[in-house]
Amino acid sequence: MPDNPLSLLTFLLIGVLLLPFFGFLVVLNLPATRCSGWIAAGLTLIGLVISLALALLLPDEPVFLRRDWVSLPDVSLSISFQLDRLAVLMLLLVHFVALLVQVYSISYLHDEPRLNRYFAYLQLFTGAMLGIVLAGNLIILYAFWELVGLASYLLIGFWYERPAATSAAKKAFLMNRVGDAAFLFGIISMYHLIGTTELSAFGMAVPPGGMPTVVGLCLFMGCVAKSAQFPLLTWLPDAMEGPTPVSALLHAATMVATGIFLLARIHPVFSPDALLVITIIGTITALWGGYAALFQSDIKKVLAFSTVSQLGLMVAGMGTSNVSGAMFHLLTHAFFKAGLFLSAGAVIHAVHTQDMHQMGGLRKALPVTFWSYTLCAAALAGLPFFSGFLSKEAILAGALGWAAGQETNLAYGIPDVLLLSSGLTALYMARQWRLVFFGSYRNEAVAYPHLHEPDNLMRIPVLLLAVLSVAFWFSFNPFSAHDSWFFHWLPGNELVAPWWLAIVSIALVVLGGWLGFRMAEPRPAKFWVRASVDYGFLDQFYERGIINPVRLVSSLLYRADREVIDGVVDGTGMGSVVLAHMTHWIDRWFVDGFVNGSVWLTGRLGRLARSVQGGRVQSYIATAVAGLLLFLWWLL
Repeated sequence: MPDNPLSLLTFLLIGVLLLPFFGFLVVLNLPATRCSGWIAAGLTLIGLVISLALALLLPDEPVFLRRDWVSLPDVSLSISFQLDRLAVLMLLLVHFVALLVQVYSISYLHDEPRLNRYFAYLQLFTGAMLGIVLAGNLIILYAFWELVGLASYLLIGFWYERPAATSAAKKAFLMNRVGDAAFLFGIISMYHLIGTTELSAFGMAVPPGGMPTVVGLCLFMGCVAKSAQFPLLTWLPDAMEGPTPVSALLHAATMVATGIFLLARIHPVFSPDALLVITIIGTITALWGGYAALFQSDIKKVLAFSTVSQLGLMVAGMGTSNVSGAMFHLLTHAFFKAGLFLSAGAVIHAVHTQDMHQMGGLRKALPVTFWSYTLCAAALAGLPFFSGFLSKEAILAGALGWAAGQETNLAYGIPDVLLLSSGLTALYMARQWRLVFFGSYRNEAVAYPHLHEPDNLMRIPVLLLAVLSVAFWFSFNPFSAHDSWFFHWLPGNELVAPWWLAIVSIALVVLGGWLGFRMAEPRPAKFWVRASVDYGFLDQFYERGIINPVRLVSSLLYRADREVIDGVVDGTGMGSVVLAHMTHWIDRWFVDGFVNGSVWLTGRLGRLARSVQGGRVQSYIATAVAGLLLFLWWLL
């Protein structure tokens, strides 16, 4: 092992990156038993230990690992990786949540016949995530970005025998391609703009003009798709067709967080206009996702739209240049949202349904799950003394500071809407809490006495995530986010929240929670209920405004191809056949006839000439006289 600390860091960096890909190859070829799960979890634990070592050994300056890849007169590209405080934070987060999810999955999917493939896909996904975290330039980041998309496709559609799962996997894959295409165009344009894709060079001054705004928005489209921002947000709730632990890992803590991480990495390249667009998109998403979660009946879809809403909050934080605040919320959200998904998995494991209207009264049958769910839901809603309160206050304080620096008072609409979305979060979580754990038990398929808590492999990860949702792990002052160790590790803007912000925020959370717990279930036919259940009719808009017109155009093109282009081709083919027959006839009767006639004539003349030269003097004299007469006739 290298003695030089810098060489040791490089060695550990390469090791932590390659370890999950090694695990993918090993686990994929193992039998489908629990052994594959324990091996995968063991490799992830080793990766977590290496990440801790990297955090302890990390110097003040970033560490770069760079090798030339393409070197041409006008183009120079490299394979580069970058290790800094932001990367180390994400390394620890990805490994920790992946480890808990894998341990949980060993029990949750114990009867799964393709268990080795499941854990192999998780290893592939973990490796791709680490590649994004450690990438030193946009080219390498994009390669791992696409690999994350592939791994998520495999995991969402893991139960491929279910039509809904395969449809959800294809939807996620295709909607991500829309954003990825714009992302790739942005990468190429960025190279054209500043001559490099190295992330370390993005701190330099970006040329003025409209081009940086266009390039920045193209790069932002990668985040829009991967982090399910408006309008590309409808794939995330459908992705709940995958196994519940996959939802906890991909769609709560890691995959959807890659868009936020991307914005943090490339934040210096965004122009003020681009940041304004990012702020507006994040704010719309926060409100849209919160309202879409309000009347869902599927326990996982409520959590999925909650994730969409919280990601919108983070994106709005990035748009207001509150990078540290957004990353702080990403960290706290990863713990309590993964805990909520794993708790939901315990509920589904007990009642064998995801419909909350067939649950109820589970707080006594599943007490450990109930209290874990309650702690995580309180953190998500933003109640004081929980981590979600701290990170939301950091983003809201940043939004208020940003609005104060704008030229128009309309900018205060951004923090106002974000506050409203915070109240919506408390409302739909209180409704879910009531439907699942309170009232009478409503499931006729599974008798109430048969309900039981999961085993320790499922229980311990949930309890650990619930405990980590408490504010004291992040700040000894539960009402001050900026006293947190996080802002010493990842410094940001010194923003002091106004005294009234916490009061208004708590009041909205309490009001929303009270309304959500007390509200009666409305009739599904009402427009405002259908608007929530149908994702704000976005899918219908895509169906009628994009998919159906594309199908119509493709149908017209098919008919044009069949009736016009194929007609021209078929007509040309038939004309060629007729022309070939005519050419054959002309060749046979004219060309061959002329040649054959010439041969016949030549033969006749030859025989005639031979008959003349028979050796008789009379024939020679007669021929000479005939020739002389013909010559004289021609002369006269």
